[in-house]
Amino acid sequence: MEANAYQLNTIDSHANSDYVAVIMQAQRDGLGCLPDRLGLSVNEYAKMVQFFAQELPASLNQQSAQPSDNGGLRQQLLDLRLQEWQDVTELLLAHRNKQHRSELWLAQIVAAACLGSSHLWQDLGLPDRDMLKALMHDNFASLFHLNDKDMRWKKFFYRQLCEQEGHYVCRSPSCESCPTYDECFGEEL
Repeated sequence: MEANAYQLNTIDSHANSDYVAVIMQAQRDGLGCLPDRLGLSVNEYAKMVQFFAQELPASLNQQSAQPSDNGGLRQQLLDLRLQEWQDVTELLLAHRNKQHRSELWLAQIVAAACLGSSHLWQDLGLPDRDMLKALMHDNFASLFHLNDKDMRWKKFFYRQLCEQEGHYVCRSPSCESCPTYDECFGEEL
């Protein structure tokens, strides 16, 4: 999905440079679960790096990501679950604040991280859930406010998709650690 496929009624602000820098550094440090280009196309990744060129540390200010050990496998996972990635991306874009061009990239990055098996903040490589909450508020405020019960973000996104279209199972970030695992995988009575 190309970010320019969406109308850009935005100002060219670099408000998200801190989030992007943390996510990029974490990905390069082997943290999180993002593919080499964070789930963006080659073209969109290059545009994002160029857009944030002045704000990113020199070590991150490169047009091409350094391949990680698992980046190729993670990209294959994204490719296999492309429709799911697109659905989550569309959900985020429907709720974007329309303040910053970088919301388009963050929607795609967050959607790619949703394909991981840990909590979303961990799969993004963020240091804690509070930073994820801030990212959501700063970029997708209407969706942030819909999550008034403070549900885990992945579960909340999939629940939103369930309510919209009815074909997604509202899954736990990791089935093995889900408290209702037996309800999904246990013997039928």
